[in-house]
Amino acid sequence: MLYNFDNVGHKYKKLIKKIFEKAVEVTNNDIPNIWLTVSFVNRQRIRELNKKYRNIDKVTDVLSFPMLDIVYPQTLNDYKNEYAPDGTLYIGDIVICKKIAKWQAKLYGHSKKREIGFLALHGFLHILGYDHIKKEDEDIMFETSNKILEEVGLGREE
Repeated sequence: MLYNFDNVGHKYKKLIKKIFEKAVEVTNNDIPNIWLTVSFVNRQRIRELNKKYRNIDKVTDVLSFPMLDIVYPQTLNDYKNEYAPDGTLYIGDIVICKKIAKWQAKLYGHSKKREIGFLALHGFLHILGYDHIKKEDEDIMFETSNKILEEVGLGREE
């Protein structure tokens, strides 16, 4: 996988890479040269993005901007014709509000590392076509998320 990180510190880059690499394996999306951007932003910026792209004028924890119209159970294999001339498949952007992540970690009683990992994975799963609008889809998404987080050592008790 190829990454473009914006305002993400080294320890979180390493964590996010580990989670995404496990996620592509678990979700059968492990294809070459997929590329995405992960950005950490402040409360004001995520609110602006939420308002602009979702018409919701409030702060949120994570936003995803998929570049493909993938719908679970499709996989990235279904989009091989979307590769750029340079051989990469750009799949989207994930934006995380670090302040909200810190607040939520405290609220839920786990580490900031786990919360950042959860939010990054949540955004990534949305890019891969997962959603939580219907109960059955929510169950699939959260079951997948929990499996991945457990496998990288960020289970609920972390």
